[in-house]
Amino acid sequence: MRTRLLPLLIVLMAAVLLALGVPLAVSVAGAQQQKVVVDRIDDTARFAALAQFVTDTPGESNERQATLNSELTSYFEVYGIQAGVFYANESVMAKAPSGFALPATGVVRDAYAEALLSRRSHDPHQVWPWQRGRLVVASPVIRDGDVVAVVVTDSPTGQMRSRILHGWLVIGAGEIAAMLLAVGAALRLTGWVLRPVRILDTTTHMIASGALKSRVAAAGGPPELRRLARSFNEMADNVEDVLEQQRAFVADASHQLRNPLAALLLRIELLAFELPEGNQEIASVQAEGKRLAQVLDDLLDLALAEHTEADLRITDIGALTTERLAAWSPTAEAKGVRLVGDCPPTTGWADPVTLSSALDAVIDNAVKFTPKDATVEVTVASDGDTSTIVVSDRGPGLTDEELARIGDRFWRSGRHQNVKGSGLGLSISRTLLAAGGGSISYAHHEPHGLTVTVRVPRSGPVA
Repeated sequence: MRTRLLPLLIVLMAAVLLALGVPLAVSVAGAQQQKVVVDRIDDTARFAALAQFVTDTPGESNERQATLNSELTSYFEVYGIQAGVFYANESVMAKAPSGFALPATGVVRDAYAEALLSRRSHDPHQVWPWQRGRLVVASPVIRDGDVVAVVVTDSPTGQMRSRILHGWLVIGAGEIAAMLLAVGAALRLTGWVLRPVRILDTTTHMIASGALKSRVAAAGGPPELRRLARSFNEMADNVEDVLEQQRAFVADASHQLRNPLAALLLRIELLAFELPEGNQEIASVQAEGKRLAQVLDDLLDLALAEHTEADLRITDIGALTTERLAAWSPTAEAKGVRLVGDCPPTTGWADPVTLSSALDAVIDNAVKFTPKDATVEVTVASDGDTSTIVVSDRGPGLTDEELARIGDRFWRSGRHQNVKGSGLGLSISRTLLAAGGGSISYAHHEPHGLTVTVRVPRSGPVA
């Protein structure tokens, strides 16, 4: 969530900074140019004042014209700005340098033509740092109400563009600093806002994995998220209470029903002595009674499995599997099934009792559904992170729909309703394995049959 929220905040902050920085940069450029233009206007006004007194009188005119020429030459030598005073007929009154002249077209001609109309030329277009233009300013020389000449200055813009660029660099540095500060603030802000969400997500995952005692520390973050954390803890407490009540009810009911069921089975046994030997009805009642007793035992085991914490330790998975194969070999031989195993030494973190119970349920099912003279294969392996026990049988297997339901409580395939069992064995195995971080999965075994894979972690639980 943080990776999605941060770019949004950064884009918004960048847009705000650009919205402030661009007008500021334009303003800096305009201010620098305006400063130069005002300075040139003052210069042209001073030269126009000198040119006003240049007359056509011999001797006097030459002296004042020489003074004007001297001023223009000094101006050009000091500032590098071309300047000239041109009569209305475009003849030269004075200029510097000597090669400066009125062009036929261009900004200089436009400024001269506008000044002849008795008004100062318009402000020149903005010159940007990447442009190598020049700045032209023209002012009329007015004598007795008439425009007799025009003062034109043609200035280079290198220094002005350098000052604009320097101002922009200062603005850019400020924008970068502000952006870095904003990113830092956004990181802190998103961390502060999302920290309770991350804790809530972690706690939810832990509860979903079976750690029902996990709770969210309702500290830090916005008030709404703190209130959400408290509400989540209250919900988790209620869910845990309901599950605990359910477990207690199942355990108590299973335990309490065993005594009257045992008494009932005893009375059925006594009744059987008074009936003819081989009576089918009494035999059927005894079989159903024993099946009900098995279901009650499995329900009690399931309730205890959901409540018991796993005693995890480093276990030799290969040796434990070999032991369970040896225990089930007589049963398999009695049914005419070959039980073979490849169990190299492999370690993993597991509760030995839990893993043994799970293997008993899996091997029992494999032997039960495998036909005579077929083989049940058990293989132990490891892939670095987990150790696996794979049990493959040659039974009828399951359809895709049945694979999706296998392991559900009391579920059995419609084709196997007459086979002994309660439908709780694999559910108990899954619960026991999950308590220790393990898992059990099912798949087709080609050409027919079922493959059951039991996985246990090779690394210990995180403290």
